[in-house]
Amino acid sequence: MSPQVYSEPPDGGWGWAIMLACFMQSVLVFGVMRLLGIFFVEFMAYFDEPSSATSWISSVALATMMVTSPLAGALATQYGERPVAMAGGLLSGLGYFLAFFATNLAQLYIFIGVFTGIGGTFALWPSLALLSRYFERRRPLATSLALSGAGVASLALSPFFQFLVDLYGWRGALLLVSGMVFHLLPCGALLRPLTLPEDDALAAPPEQAVSWRHRLSSLFGLSLLRHRGFVTYTCCGVLNAAGFFVPLVHLVPHARELDFDEYQAAFLASAVGVADIGGRVACTWLVTCGPLRLCHHLTLWSFLTGVSVLAVPLGRSYGAVLAISACYGFLAGAVLPLRVSTLVEIVGPARIMGAIGLINLMESVGALSGPPLSGWIRDVSGSYKASFLTGGCFLVAGSLGLLLLPGYFSLQTPRLPKQNQEGSKPEDPWNPSQQNGVCLA
Repeated sequence: MSPQVYSEPPDGGWGWAIMLACFMQSVLVFGVMRLLGIFFVEFMAYFDEPSSATSWISSVALATMMVTSPLAGALATQYGERPVAMAGGLLSGLGYFLAFFATNLAQLYIFIGVFTGIGGTFALWPSLALLSRYFERRRPLATSLALSGAGVASLALSPFFQFLVDLYGWRGALLLVSGMVFHLLPCGALLRPLTLPEDDALAAPPEQAVSWRHRLSSLFGLSLLRHRGFVTYTCCGVLNAAGFFVPLVHLVPHARELDFDEYQAAFLASAVGVADIGGRVACTWLVTCGPLRLCHHLTLWSFLTGVSVLAVPLGRSYGAVLAISACYGFLAGAVLPLRVSTLVEIVGPARIMGAIGLINLMESVGALSGPPLSGWIRDVSGSYKASFLTGGCFLVAGSLGLLLLPGYFSLQTPRLPKQNQEGSKPEDPWNPSQQNGVCLA
């Protein structure tokens, strides 16, 4: 299908159908991944492995999603978002299906970690990049609604997954989960590309020879590596990723260690999901009120998310742990939509595909090291208290690092620099004389 041409983002129209597709992709990618903690207790007992070894399953999946994001962006740029998203849905569902036959943790690293990681990033990230191009004024709303699927999944699927594990065992439950995840295929079929005026501004003139270096720069967004605002933002993202996923992986096992039964522990994930939805709605409303920019909102919500993770060890009773989990879900629910929307504010919609790929690649360092580090701390200390304290410190440090963004303390969104106007030389990320990539956002 040929891309539709718009003079500006339509702020609606078919964009709402893409938002619905992204919502279901969020359910079947992030939502299912959030609930893997329910299976971890079963994996630890079945394979007789420690928490640190089991935690590598989700870490490999998250890191694979992030490492392969530039590849997903390049393929989507070359072939379009629709075929890439559908291929990702097929691969992700196949990963959970093959996990049914696993006989050791190493195979789960490959099937759930690598297969579903690649499939998830192919299915979700190109779709979110396309969604951000369909919206401008309503972009925070559309992104929040799309990513609220993970919270809905935590609410609706957490007790259901526990029921499936009790009824069919972890193997049968994973087989049924794979059938659900294969629904990523029709979600990808809903994607419809569009062309905006800034796309032509970034493209090389047709009469001009394009070097292989510029081609790589265009496909992978490598010129952003000289973009001061983007680099600062990415460094903060690495710290955030190291702490953000710790509660998602270890909250259920932590509750089991406090002698709560499996359904009480699973309900904590549901509470996080309910609060997640509320946080996204509240954040969307607050963004439209007052003079603060998106980066200011992101700093506040990320900082408070870190504080909530630091508070997890303070919970002694089930009510206290439930309340802290709900606070974490409410605050963390706003972080991912704000990160995507703030990234568009920094680099512009025309470069968002490459920006998402690169930033996820960099953040994979934090995602890969965070949960295993917290699992190792638990094995050494004998409890998850120090693990949550470490994760909370990473989040607080990452939120405070956003203060170093150029122009952070201005209440006006800095204007993005014009790049590669018609007749100009294509931008070359290896050429230090070209400094178009510096943004004061």
